[in-house]
Amino acid sequence: MNPCSRPTPPAAEAAHTAAFVRNYTLTRGRTRSRYTLRLETVLEAGPGRPGPALPEECGRILVLCQERRRSVTELAGTLGRPVSVVRILVSDLLDARALRVPVTATYTESSDPTRELLEALSAGLKAKWTHAVSYAQAG
Repeated sequence: MNPCSRPTPPAAEAAHTAAFVRNYTLTRGRTRSRYTLRLETVLEAGPGRPGPALPEECGRILVLCQERRRSVTELAGTLGRPVSVVRILVSDLLDARALRVPVTATYTESSDPTRELLEALSAGLKAKWTHAVSYAQAG
């Protein structure tokens, strides 16, 4: 018998469905993060506190980031959750100011803004306010 043609056991199918439903409830049905979070985005604990309505996984993310800075990918792997789910949970924690994205030394070493810094700032502003009109077009 070909192993690929075996039907999925009911228990395995139920476990897969339960994991999908759990992810759906964790994100409250949301499929996108409010922030552009790359796989390598590094996060650290911030001054805020998560609200009581946030899922248990948000508490685990916060504890991990209090230990040391963590990337989105590392958090997803540690929690055993899809990156898309972790991005949504992280965005909730960013809203609560319980997490923050630290500015790396690359941008703080110079007192004068570099072209790279200005481009990164511009990209961040465009991502946050996607419907804004650029200054050159505003007149």
